[in-house]
Amino acid sequence: MTWPEGIVARSITTGDAPAWADLLAAREAFDQDGENYDASDLLEELEDPQLDAERATVGLWSGDQMIGYAKIHPARTVVDVDRVSVEGTVHPEWRRRGLGGALMRWTIHAAGEQHAATFPDSPGEVRASAKNTHEGSIAMLRGLGFEEARYFFDMKAPLDGPLQSFETPDGLQLVHYDPSFDEALRVAHNEAFRDHWGSVPRDPESWKTHVTGSRAFRPKLSYVVLDGDTVAAYALGYEWAADTAVTGIREVYVGQVGTRRAYRGRGLARAALATVLAEGARAGYQRASLGVDADNPTGALGLYESLGFVVHSKWITFRRAL
Repeated sequence: MTWPEGIVARSITTGDAPAWADLLAAREAFDQDGENYDASDLLEELEDPQLDAERATVGLWSGDQMIGYAKIHPARTVVDVDRVSVEGTVHPEWRRRGLGGALMRWTIHAAGEQHAATFPDSPGEVRASAKNTHEGSIAMLRGLGFEEARYFFDMKAPLDGPLQSFETPDGLQLVHYDPSFDEALRVAHNEAFRDHWGSVPRDPESWKTHVTGSRAFRPKLSYVVLDGDTVAAYALGYEWAADTAVTGIREVYVGQVGTRRAYRGRGLARAALATVLAEGARAGYQRASLGVDADNPTGALGLYESLGFVVHSKWITFRRAL
C-alpha cells in the first residue's frame, strides 16, 4: 500500500492507545456519531487474545499525532459467508486528501488476505458501516464497489418517567446475571441469533472477551430468565464511562437481548429488558440505548418501541465481495 508522502503507516500497538483515543475524540466532536472511547477501552481492544494487531490494524501518523486508522474484524466461524467487518476514520483536519480511500483500500486488501488464509472455500465479503447522514463516507464506499446490504437503528429511551414491568410465566425465574450460568447464556445467545442476518456463533473465548468479560459489562444491570438450568431469555447491560464523561449522561447500553426459539411469544425478553430499564433508573441512569436490525425477524423493533425506545440515528451496512 502506498501512502502520501510524509505519512507514516504502521500497525497499532498498546502504547498508541492514548493517541488513538485522541483521534476518536476529534472524530466524535466533528461527526457526532454518539461513540466515545477512552484509552482504556482501546487498550482492551488491543489486548484481545484473538486480535493479530500486526495484520489487522494500521495507524496513520503525522509526527506523534495519529491522523487516521483502520481495523479489520475477521470472523472466527462461518455459517454461510465469511464476513470480515472493517472500521476506520480520518482526523477531520486531514480529510479530503485521499486518506479515507487509501485506508479503505488497505482494509479490502487485508480482508482479502485474511479470507484467503482462514476460509478460502467459503464465499467472502468485506463489510463496513456508515451513518446515513455521512454522505462523503457513503459516496466513498459506493465508489469502491460496496453496495447497501442492511439498515440498523440506534435507539434511545429516557429513564425518568414511569417504567413498565412484566411477570414471567409460572415455573420460570427472572434473576440477575451470575457467572455460574455464563456458558448456558452463551449457548442460549447462539441459538437465539441463529436466524439473524450476519450472525455467527460466539466461541467461549470471544464470549468472555467481548460480552460478559468486557470492562463495560454490568452484571447488576443484566437479567436472564431461567427454566431450571436452561437460559430461556436474557437482556445484558453495559456502561461506557467515556460516554458519560463526554455527555454528562449516564446511559445503560443494552448490548444483547434474545429469546430461545422454544420460548418465544411469551414476553420473556420484554420482561428481562423492562427489568434492566427499571434497575437502571433506580441506579441513577438517565437513559438507555440499544441497536437493532431494521429487518429483525423476531419483531424486536416493535418490542423496543413499546418500551419507550425511539430511533436516534440510522446506519447502513455495506458489503463488497472478496
